[in-house]
Amino acid sequence: MAGGKKLFWNLLDPHQLLRSLFPEGSRENSPWWGSGGGEESRGWWFSDIQARSFSAQQQCESSLGLEESIATVREAVKTQGPFDGVLGFSQGAAFVAMLCSLQEQKLEPDLNFRFAILVAGFRSACEEHLKFYKAPLQIPSLHVFGLEDKVIPDNMSRELLSSFQDPQVLIHPGGHFVPAAGAHRQTYQDFLKTFQ
Repeated sequence: MAGGKKLFWNLLDPHQLLRSLFPEGSRENSPWWGSGGGEESRGWWFSDIQARSFSAQQQCESSLGLEESIATVREAVKTQGPFDGVLGFSQGAAFVAMLCSLQEQKLEPDLNFRFAILVAGFRSACEEHLKFYKAPLQIPSLHVFGLEDKVIPDNMSRELLSSFQDPQVLIHPGGHFVPAAGAHRQTYQDFLKTFQ
């Protein structure tokens, strides 16, 4: 904790997709439903509404589940916050960028993050999400991505950088993971020290 606040909230682990997103009987056939058929899948939104699936590279006009995800974060901030910052991985990092945009547009008054850490982040390819990328975000940000990431190629993470005013960047030689070697940890610590 720093100054009585929790240092940051992590969006590495998405919330469970609401049962209402799956019509009765469709869960077992969904690629996002847990392998056991009774376990709910996790995600921040679907890019393919019909298939109830997500792909970072899929172009779409609209998505499903984003409003529910925003409501989940809003409730978490109200009940568990406040938080100094927010961290997201992969789709969670893309979601963090959207949350930061909502915060700066003053559309979510409960959000008051002082910084964001985005690991393997990207800009959503969904048309309805373009509103989140209109102006560069002022929030201090650290962007982490791997040169060998096959899930979110580094060019997608580089594209997200232009959505932030002065992004700090940590590039690692690996793939789709949160790097934690000594040099990487030092970069995180240096970034976080400015918020203590």
